[in-house]
Amino acid sequence: MAEPLQADLATRPLRRPALSPSRAGDFKQCPLLYRFRAVDRLPEKPTQAQVRGTVVHAVLEDLFTLPAAERVPDRAKELLAPAWERVRAERPEFADLFSESAEELEWLRSAESLLDGYFGLEDPRRLEPESRELLVESELPSGVLLRGYIDRVDVAPTGEIRVVDYKTGAAPREVGEAKALFQMKFYALVLWRLRGEVPRQLRLMYLADRQALAYQPDEAELRRFERTLEAIWAAIMRAAPTGDFRPSPSRLCDYCDHKALCPAFDGTPPPYPGWPEPEEDETILDRAD
Repeated sequence: MAEPLQADLATRPLRRPALSPSRAGDFKQCPLLYRFRAVDRLPEKPTQAQVRGTVVHAVLEDLFTLPAAERVPDRAKELLAPAWERVRAERPEFADLFSESAEELEWLRSAESLLDGYFGLEDPRRLEPESRELLVESELPSGVLLRGYIDRVDVAPTGEIRVVDYKTGAAPREVGEAKALFQMKFYALVLWRLRGEVPRQLRLMYLADRQALAYQPDEAELRRFERTLEAIWAAIMRAAPTGDFRPSPSRLCDYCDHKALCPAFDGTPPPYPGWPEPEEDETILDRAD
């Protein structure tokens, strides 16, 4: 059921601007950050941790292409180097993250540790996911277009849906947990709108410390969440014609690549380029959130 949808999305020539969980989270955190990322598309320097997350996600996707009996830790680690080569081929600048080969090798070993964390949480030999890295898109009755990538969708023989998301960091505190659940509710809403069934479980797997968080949404909750997304998009649309995306300073500003351009810190944003033309609005790093 899912594969034709994914193929159809991949062949569409134009994609009008949509709301993804990453960009919705940006706007909630700081409207100006949303503008810098979604409209200006200002470059951001990836960190080793972010790129490691991308590579580990690629390995976990590849793992399920193997026969069930081969889905073991040593085999997964053999997939690391080829996955890193593919990611680096898509984004050659990632190679500049390392000053010497020894540093790169140590980084790959840290990725192996995350894979060990994954195997500490589940046995992939017992699973046959319906979809991996699934691109989903749904237009709400209000006209808001939602789009995102789901790490994994499992469907039980009885039809119940489980949404699985891999996190390569440690399990977060309360604020971080709420942000992660926001992302998962986004995916649950899109799947519900596409398939007419509320996912039975949302499962977050934190590989660094081998913790898992399971959550069971219900239809009433997803209807409320839908209204939240509609409110976010309405606020974006109010700012879109003029570029009036205002900063919302917080402790997170210290980690923002665009702090020097922020009026809250005496910076000047670049001239507003106008609302973007239809196109794909997710990046390889977004897919590894």
